[in-house]
Amino acid sequence: MRLLFFGTPEFAVPSLESVLARGDEVAAVVCQPDRPAGRGQKLTPPPVKVAALRHALPVLQPEKLRSDETMAALRGMAPELIIVAAYGRILPAAILTLPPRGCVNVHASLLPRYRGAAPIQWTILNGDATTGVTIIRMDEGMDTGAMLLQRATDIRPGETYGELQDRLARLGAEALRDALDAMQRGELTATPQDDSVAIAAPKIEKQQGRIDWKRAAVEIERQVRAFNPWPSAHAEVGGQVLKIHRVSLCEGRGPAGTVLSVEPDLVVACGDGALRVDEVQPGGRQRMQGAAFARGARLGVGIPLG
Repeated sequence: MRLLFFGTPEFAVPSLESVLARGDEVAAVVCQPDRPAGRGQKLTPPPVKVAALRHALPVLQPEKLRSDETMAALRGMAPELIIVAAYGRILPAAILTLPPRGCVNVHASLLPRYRGAAPIQWTILNGDATTGVTIIRMDEGMDTGAMLLQRATDIRPGETYGELQDRLARLGAEALRDALDAMQRGELTATPQDDSVAIAAPKIEKQQGRIDWKRAAVEIERQVRAFNPWPSAHAEVGGQVLKIHRVSLCEGRGPAGTVLSVEPDLVVACGDGALRVDEVQPGGRQRMQGAAFARGARLGVGIPLG
């Protein structure tokens, strides 16, 4: 088929590679514009653009999808189908109705659970044991289109947002390939979503990373995993932000937020239970073991952490 591929972050790269491996003709790749990144705020191309250029594919990076120039360019490519994977913007109706076969989206949850911008993070935050990917036929709603194919996977113990995202990116690419194969055979069935059981997954804000030690240890453990690598769970120590990248549930009891142990591990009391703080990152420094940080910061038993 002749396709247009819309995608921006690393999550979308395996789906693009899957389409190319099938032998489909990708008329162009559409991604968001280059953005400043890193400490130097150097203008950086998105991962999908890098992958597209590696395959010598035309790349479009419009600031506005609805502009006359952008719409004329897309119409001129005459795609049979548009594939979307984490593009990062809502497609207007003029684009959704452009290709004869419509638009399909690779979504990182088992819809109708977790419609929205951050399905993987909310899946971890809510303590789900299973997640997956859904290939949907797009409509004008937020991830409300009819489901074409789903693939499920168990969430592994201790798995972070970044780790789960990588696995779902690969699973999504496999599911997309199977859906396109079935589409060409005329065997793809669209199943409407049950809106009554839908769960929203709104965008994560940076301030949500702040740890409230009065919460249960199991909830904070999920928060740390869900926000690794972004926006990072964090606490304040000595007036400075301490990013907390990995923790483990452990035995312990005491006033919420106080240090229970520094040797051999840094253990902090929570509102219910306790956490071993395995990996942290002080401001402007490299990641390190929690116990090493505790020794360097001269933390002692009974000292509040944040």
